[in-house]
Amino acid sequence: MPLSHHHIRTTVDAYLARHPHEREQLRVFVNALDRTGEEIAGRSTFTGHITCGAIVVDQLGRVLHVLHLASGKVLAPGGHAEPTDNSLAAVALRELHEETGIPPRAVTPWPGYETVPLDIDIHDIDAHPGKGEPGHQHFDLRFLFHLHASDEVPVALQEDEVGGIEWRPVDRVTSPTLREKLLKLPLQVEPATANASALVYNDRGEYLLHLRDYFPGQIWEPGMWSLLGGGREPRDATLEHTVRRELAEEAGLDLADLTPFGTEYATDDAGATVPIAVYAGRWNGDPRELHLTEGVLLAWFAPSDLHRLRIADTTSDLVRRHAAGLPSTQSGPEPEEQRPASPHGTVPNIIGVHLYLEKPEGTVLLGLRHPDSAFAPSTWHVLAGHCEQENAIDCLIREAREEAGLHIERQDVELVHVVHHIGRPGNPPRMGLFFRARAWRGEPELREPDKCTEWRFWDPAALPDELVPYTRLAIAKIQNGELYSEVGWPA
Repeated sequence: MPLSHHHIRTTVDAYLARHPHEREQLRVFVNALDRTGEEIAGRSTFTGHITCGAIVVDQLGRVLHVLHLASGKVLAPGGHAEPTDNSLAAVALRELHEETGIPPRAVTPWPGYETVPLDIDIHDIDAHPGKGEPGHQHFDLRFLFHLHASDEVPVALQEDEVGGIEWRPVDRVTSPTLREKLLKLPLQVEPATANASALVYNDRGEYLLHLRDYFPGQIWEPGMWSLLGGGREPRDATLEHTVRRELAEEAGLDLADLTPFGTEYATDDAGATVPIAVYAGRWNGDPRELHLTEGVLLAWFAPSDLHRLRIADTTSDLVRRHAAGLPSTQSGPEPEEQRPASPHGTVPNIIGVHLYLEKPEGTVLLGLRHPDSAFAPSTWHVLAGHCEQENAIDCLIREAREEAGLHIERQDVELVHVVHHIGRPGNPPRMGLFFRARAWRGEPELREPDKCTEWRFWDPAALPDELVPYTRLAIAKIQNGELYSEVGWPA
């Protein structure tokens, strides 16, 4: 689904809080956000719509530019939002990857700019009568990233749109407003590792807080209530990957709708300021049923209860600010006697999509998962992924493109099997949807080598020994024309 109006508005408000003197020059953008009924993220909104750019700085302080063939201009990578993008920063990262081949894992958001753009620019776009497009304006949000790879990153240009790349010193950056802001930053200093936290709330307007262990001198904020989260690791492609990994590791949580909310600034034991990117997501489960691996307790609290807790002022303020933006029906908990009881074991099921890609001779595509994968390391599996804020078929099409460079059209997709499976007791149940692609374009390529190290077509009668069990079962059921199976449930 398209980017939410709330996410766009929150991002722009955070930017204007840093650059209040730009409010007048961005007035047309702000006015467009104030109007209701317009899809400002959609490229067919010709009263003006958003685009997002990736400002990538290498170890020498140079800024990445590309030659856009359509305009003949040398600019930073960037472009329009797509329905599958779940944040404005994700638009920039996707465009960077599509136009230059540089993967998201090769860059790091600049500390303090994890969810807030470095620059916002408004520029006019000429009419294209051949495409049925009148003249309009682009509201361009530019996000700042640091290229953290020590070696030169291989480049694969999007040849129909990009004619070449160039690394320019800051004083030759083409955009004047961007150049002015970059000149004020120490661009040759490696940014510190960033942190990410999850602001998890439910439909009653309560927030999930984590009581930390009381180990003074060993952990940060000992004995205090805090948000789930932690520091970015090298394997995390983005800060969203960081917060999703931390949720899974600390509590076994996998949320479908995580969206950037803002940046919290905390002070560590040495007195240094630590930026924390905060992502918000809704969950209506029972925290007592989660498998907590760190800390003492997880519990729901209404914003009105925070004054009773030992909690950092910045965290408390963050929760109250988010609660103020929720609809009034969610602003507080229901009276105790009106709260619906949750039957034991009633939990959300995680939805995963799986690509069943079969060649005419009957061989089936499998990928060998990376040895460091959290799930099924060094094991073969079909191309798969979790549904985000999108429908299942859109998720499948996105995952096929991102993971293997395969292009699939919606009309060529059919559901061929559903497997309802569960792992260890206490883990959330999962619904695996297997879709067949009757046609596709492209050959499988390693777009995410940190996840998959090899693609290969296998004979269903001679599948590899190291194969995810429910995948083996699903392939057999598909071969037999059976639509449904179950794995891992008690007999």
